[in-house]
Amino acid sequence: MRIAIKLGGALLDNSFSRSAIAKQLVDVAREHELIVVHGGGKQVTRFLEERGVSSSFVKGLRVSDAPVIDAVTKVIAGSLNKDLVSAINAEGESAVGLSGVDGLLTTAVQLDPNLAFVGEPAKTDERLLDLLVNAGYLPVIACIAGDKQGNIYNVNADRMAVSCATGWRADMLLFLTDVQGVKDRQGEIIHQLGQEEMRELIASGVASGGMRAKLEAAETAIDAGLEQVIVAPGHEPGICRRLLRGERLGTRISSRAAEGLAV
Repeated sequence: MRIAIKLGGALLDNSFSRSAIAKQLVDVAREHELIVVHGGGKQVTRFLEERGVSSSFVKGLRVSDAPVIDAVTKVIAGSLNKDLVSAINAEGESAVGLSGVDGLLTTAVQLDPNLAFVGEPAKTDERLLDLLVNAGYLPVIACIAGDKQGNIYNVNADRMAVSCATGWRADMLLFLTDVQGVKDRQGEIIHQLGQEEMRELIASGVASGGMRAKLEAAETAIDAGLEQVIVAPGHEPGICRRLLRGERLGTRISSRAAEGLAV
């Protein structure tokens, strides 16, 4: 099975949590083909604040002018990526740190001139991922992308993960995050979610903010042919293996309708 896992920045914020998730990634990679995509917005904010650089946001997206895109590249594609790669290597797997800029793995287009260098992934070229995975390496991909004009774009990590997963033709995409899953109007976790129900959660406003963004990304993935997208709590012990053996954790999203959903 081909599996893509997206890690939220909260899972990578200290050596203990990086080591814990690295162990799980290695466990998965020894049984399945695997790629990993990660974000790091929290770490970028901290980096900018330490240097007295303020961030502004438009509709939840960080305006990425030259100083910000420099910070994003240094933090997400630099120290954060290499810390995760090193943690995986320490667990016995050969990880390779990448970004969408490398080999134009993921090309992007400017999302909105008002956001400066914020990009929307246009395409992920699977050849580099196939080359690495077939040679026994674990690709670890930072959420920046490029274009043929030499621009670097800050890309939403969920969207980056979908682009990489669909371009690589993954069977499953796991969003490992800091929430328990998608919730209904009563605040209860929805364990099975179909596309129609997912659209209703968005349209009704039950899913908003970061969760809405995840669901919209998940819909793109399902429309592109992924069999299943799972939103699950990344800090839960043994989460990867438990999800892969079908344990009722988080929210499983597929094209099939869910039963008994109260939105």
